Amino acid sequence: MTPHNEAKKEDIAKIVLMPGDPLRAKYIAENFMEDVKLVNSVRGMYAYTGLYKGKRITVMAHGMGIPSVGIYTHELFKFYDVDCIIRMGSCGGYVQDLNLKDIILVDGIYSESTFGEIYNGSKEHSIVAKNSCNAEIIETAKEMNLNLVKGNVHCTDAFYSDVVNIKDLTEKHGCIAVEMESFGLFTIANHLNKKVSCILSVTDSLVKPEELSAQERQTTLTNMIKLGLETAAKLA
Repeated sequence: MTPHNEAKKEDIAKIVLMPGDPLRAKYIAENFMEDVKLVNSVRGMYAYTGLYKGKRITVMAHGMGIPSVGIYTHELFKFYDVDCIIRMGSCGGYVQDLNLKDIILVDGIYSESTFGEIYNGSKEHSIVAKNSCNAEIIETAKEMNLNLVKGNVHCTDAFYSDVVNIKDLTEKHGCIAVEMESFGLFTIANHLNKKVSCILSVTDSLVKPEELSAQERQTTLTNMIKLGLETAAKLA
């Protein structure tokens, strides 16, 4: 156990799916999994372990922002011997041809964050996963007849900003969307030589007036949820 996770080591599966929202973790566990057990509720950061198609999987929330995801994913990899984490999150679109509920498979990440420098001395601001399960996600999406949009994302430390230049981010760094956690997750996985991937559902746009409600973000991202679960079952 850690100060942030009351689960015993054996309570956590080797494959972990991680939404940001604890209520989305609860929704996934209660509606898609069997023989589910709540294994962590410290600070309301719910973690559930159960079966999906007979395969043992954990779904755990990681909260908002790089510092939060950094705590939970480091501990899962380092102290619970997790092999692979797939982030299943939400994002805001940076380009016109992204629509609500489109699923992005993250190729690479750009961030202004200094998290890497503080965590392990890395001064890189553009990263990719050394070991990903993107190939398995692509294969699973084809089997499910789901369209994936592959691309880079911008991982920001500030949800509200007066200085972010979307045009610069799309043209210089190839960013098609923005979120707040993947840079921390990928930095940790690369440092600890663990497997990681990130799939994101578009829940709003920064270039056109579209957004999902808070309730819709929790309960209507079914295609992404099933894609994550099906991929996790293959890896388990």
